[in-house]
Amino acid sequence: MANQIPDEIQNDPQLTKAIEQLPWNYNFEIRKTIWKIKQAGAKRVALQFPEGLLLYACVISDILERFAGATSIIMGDVSLPRDHAKNSRLPSCCVDDLTAKALGADFMVHYGHSCLVPIDVTTIKMLYVFVDITIDVSHFATAMHVAVTELKHHFHDIVVPQAKPLSPGEVLGCTSPQFPDRDALVFVADGRFHLESAMIANPSVKAFRYDPYPKVLSYQRQIYGREAIDRAKSAQTFGIIMGTLGRQGSPVILNHLTSMLDSCGKTYFTLLLSEIFPDKCPCVIGSTLIEVTH
Repeated sequence: MANQIPDEIQNDPQLTKAIEQLPWNYNFEIRKTIWKIKQAGAKRVALQFPEGLLLYACVISDILERFAGATSIIMGDVSLPRDHAKNSRLPSCCVDDLTAKALGADFMVHYGHSCLVPIDVTTIKMLYVFVDITIDVSHFATAMHVAVTELKHHFHDIVVPQAKPLSPGEVLGCTSPQFPDRDALVFVADGRFHLESAMIANPSVKAFRYDPYPKVLSYQRQIYGREAIDRAKSAQTFGIIMGTLGRQGSPVILNHLTSMLDSCGKTYFTLLLSEIFPDKCPCVIGSTLIEVTH
């Protein structure tokens, strides 16, 4: 079977010892990655990490270079200017295959969220590693059991929503399922970025966040720029920002927005930007801005 990892990789004791340098509860799929690199005959591999996983990048790079026989390039979420990188909130689903190719890579490994950019449209061979992280499931189940016991008269059924092509229960900052018929949402995460996406998509649903690290279940309030929304209702000229960084921009959404503005008799212009900063937009002050992503 072509995709089956060979025994010499699967059972290599030296590789096993090298992998032990990484956290036991993080699944970086090292053996699969080595096999895919060898299958592709790759010589220069780009490794793209989200900010939260960059601390493991050097260890993974050393392992792959040693056991896959290819040199590696370590990349962040996207290629940002140094002075802007610290302010970036770009998510880990931004595949930067164009930069990887420009750097001479012939294979790319993307660590983080789902493959929103299919491998058949990227400019080089790709491997997506989702990096499953094991948590204390029993504690989460206990916390949920206590919550359900207290609120059992208010809940009759539980669902795990899905927004394809994402996996069930998976949410991105730009892609969230809608479930308006639900009363509450329980979100498992150590941050708010992706939860906010789900809350925006479901404004009438109460949201709770379970943080698996301190093991805390908390109620989350919705924070929206309602004043900006009210101003947009009476605006006549709209600036549509089309993201150009890491395949962020969606031409389909752009066309949909321009069609909506045309039907409302509004004027608009399209602005191509890698990322939004106040000093980049002096020419559009006074216009209402809309950001276009996937």
